[in-house]
Amino acid sequence: MTSRAGQALTLVARAERGGLTDCWYFGAAAAATPEGRLVAHAGDPRLPAYLRSAAKPVQALPLVADGGVERFELADEDLAIACGSHAGRPEQVERVRSLLERGGFGPEDLACGTHPPLDEESARRLVAAGETPSALHNNCSGNHAGMLLACRLGDLPRAGYLEPEHPLNVRAGGLLARMARLAGGAEAGEDGLELGVDGCGLPAYRMPLAAAARAYAALADPTAAGLAGDEAAAVGRLVRAMAAAPAMVAGPGRFTTRLIEATGGRVVGKEGAAGFYAAIVRGPAALGLALKIAHGDCECRDAVVLELLRQLGVLSAAELEELAAFHRREIRNRPGRPVGELVPDVELTEG
Repeated sequence: MTSRAGQALTLVARAERGGLTDCWYFGAAAAATPEGRLVAHAGDPRLPAYLRSAAKPVQALPLVADGGVERFELADEDLAIACGSHAGRPEQVERVRSLLERGGFGPEDLACGTHPPLDEESARRLVAAGETPSALHNNCSGNHAGMLLACRLGDLPRAGYLEPEHPLNVRAGGLLARMARLAGGAEAGEDGLELGVDGCGLPAYRMPLAAAARAYAALADPTAAGLAGDEAAAVGRLVRAMAAAPAMVAGPGRFTTRLIEATGGRVVGKEGAAGFYAAIVRGPAALGLALKIAHGDCECRDAVVLELLRQLGVLSAAELEELAAFHRREIRNRPGRPVGELVPDVELTEG
């Protein structure tokens, strides 16, 4: 960790055992309006971080803006899984398979790689059946299927769709830069974004947390953020789909799905790997929130997200109570005995 990064971080959570602190977690966060105003932060909002899978809703925009909903008869569940990081449950796998088939593709066209289902029961069932995971079980397969459909729609080559120079990735990166108000490169790399490679092979976008918060605020209110026409309409359609089909964004019982359900879709969250999280707050005052846990360990991330939303006045007491198991998570030892809890310990500063 560089000294600059170290200075940018602040305490965000603690793990307690027997009422005493066992571990400390550090990170940074930012919240912004669609107009680009920073309203609150913890740590340094200029800290750059990779969005990882939190970029998926933006990567799905070309498919919707160019008429993919009509061409492929896409339902809310289809759009939600194209924006999501699913758990590999049977209904999610079949949804991805259906997306591929509508574009004339098969699982072999997915370049995201393979891993076991994130849903433990689904993973056990595969083993019991003597089956091995396929690319369909990859949590990013819905995202990749949506991008393949966008390639079909725009008559773009499917070969090399992972590469940064592929037209679809160039377009998605440009959209993200504009939504984050990075066009011109004022805050990040020469072109406004810094690039790496994500775990699924697609470009991973890196930007300051304040910029990521602005991008998510643009998802909350695209018109106020300066988007118009097909782009603004596509943002609205995607966010409504995520709100309407939360089980396809993550999976039953998972934090992101429960957050969307508990708030009736007023708050739409999206996790990214290595401790990143972003949230679309749709009203009554539209906001975008971005969080990075320094270590990349995600065990405290959900609790910190809820505490930040609480301090921003986004969650009602009833909503927070419904999500209480995520806000202060119980720690159990291997025999199953409760021995402590994860406690959010973050303080937002205005402006």
